[in-house]
Amino acid sequence: MGMRRQRSTKNPPVFSHEFFIQNHADIVSCVAMVFVIGLMFQATAPVASLFVTLQHNVTKINNDTGEEVTSYMVGLKDLFCVFFYLLICIVVHAVIQEYILDKLNRKMHLSKVKHSKFNESGQLLAFYGASAVWGADIIIKEGFVNINQLWENYPHSELSFIVKFFFIMQISYWIHCFPELYFQKVKKDEMSSRIQYAVLYLVFISGAFFLNFNRVALCMIVLHYAVEFVFHLARLLYFAEKTDLANHGFMVFNALFVLVRLGTITLSVLTFWYGLEQTNQPNIDVATGNYNTQMIRINCLAAVCLLQAWMMWNFINFHLRRMRERGAASRKLRSPKKTKSKASDEDISSLPEADQNTATENGIRARRVKKN
Repeated sequence: MGMRRQRSTKNPPVFSHEFFIQNHADIVSCVAMVFVIGLMFQATAPVASLFVTLQHNVTKINNDTGEEVTSYMVGLKDLFCVFFYLLICIVVHAVIQEYILDKLNRKMHLSKVKHSKFNESGQLLAFYGASAVWGADIIIKEGFVNINQLWENYPHSELSFIVKFFFIMQISYWIHCFPELYFQKVKKDEMSSRIQYAVLYLVFISGAFFLNFNRVALCMIVLHYAVEFVFHLARLLYFAEKTDLANHGFMVFNALFVLVRLGTITLSVLTFWYGLEQTNQPNIDVATGNYNTQMIRINCLAAVCLLQAWMMWNFINFHLRRMRERGAASRKLRSPKKTKSKASDEDISSLPEADQNTATENGIRARRVKKN
């Protein structure tokens, strides 16, 4: 009798790592629902509102229209809000993965390495695209198209709802990347690069948010995200074997990458070196949110410029390495005889001893016939 193969229908233990990874989206969504349901009851509403709604709101009367205008400031209570929207980011990440990326992966049959990179680019493509469009809409509605608005009337401590919510979502998203390393079972050799860019995004966006440099940061974010959107779109086209479209996408990315680096440095110099210098303060005023001192401005400008220089250095090194690889490949193609002889030697060495001797003697005879 043949052995009948049994299907493993057992679920992993409830408190195991595998169970938590498989069901993390459901678990996190249940935790988020606890805060939402808490808003419905009078006893728990004050605590739940700390997590769900934006805090540090200020209501003033507009002198021109006489209407009440609500603005928002930055404070420590924003950390509760960041935690709640961190949970939302994890749930949305899981939805995109399950209903879009996993289905595309099954159709394309990618290798494990490409599978991981495809998932990374797919998630970042959705985030960069949504954030770039959202940020551009804010810039137009808030009037930040006029470059003088980036430094005039500083400190920009009173934010509109949409501006503060944008930065809360940005900080929440980049924090959510760290637990996703565990949920997605990211390999150790891929962790370093993901942690690196997540930390850089988190430090620069959080620094601009808490130092009230949100206007110039918003413009830089939109420029950078637009270029990264093009890169990850081209990368996905490459994985989908749309080679021509992918090559055109990478060419557009290469041109835009350099332009955006120059544009970011220009914006930072105009804002931190020339614009904010007009209202420079000798000391920091935490109460009003004024951090416009010479030391902070120079450090912010140096940090932005060093980051752009580091990105350009990596960009140039990558293309130089590609040029060297292509040059080495072209040299191999020009010398086919040597390649064939090496290949034949390797084939002979892989045979048993008796066959090696026979193959060697046949090769020597063939050479003598050619000479004659």
